[in-house]
Amino acid sequence: MNKQPGSRSCFVCGLENPRGLKLEFYTLSPGEVEARTTISDEYQGYPGVVHGGVIAAMLDEATGRSMMDGSPSGFMVTSQLSIRYRKPVPVGQPLKVVGHAGTRRGRVSQATGEVVGLDGSILAQAEAVMVDIPPEAVAEMDPEKLGWQVYPDRPKERA
Repeated sequence: MNKQPGSRSCFVCGLENPRGLKLEFYTLSPGEVEARTTISDEYQGYPGVVHGGVIAAMLDEATGRSMMDGSPSGFMVTSQLSIRYRKPVPVGQPLKVVGHAGTRRGRVSQATGEVVGLDGSILAQAEAVMVDIPPEAVAEMDPEKLGWQVYPDRPKERA
């Protein structure tokens, strides 16, 4: 497993974002990424259930990261995201967020993702269509200013 870079302020992966989810993604194999997390109740919709928009954000990140090689030149934007919420996603319980690379045609890529519960059941699924950010826009990005780097693993919380 290779840890993917994160950024400073991203809502999903920004380790310095005080309101962010702070997910850390790992490449399991080419085109397959995973993050493990436990979502706190501050991100719930209904009591005890993760808000659907937060689930969408996690799946958006996982599908995009499945197509990345970790460099800023691999940045994409999501043009379409379709989600199927299969079961309530619980707060306060361990979850896996998984992304799988799909097909690529020119600048357009497709990928899928899942949020998986403690018992291995698929709680939510996504299909995404992503488009490469134009090279001239990527050239204007400053990865250092974004804080785009592989951060050291955070200490695990004790139960």
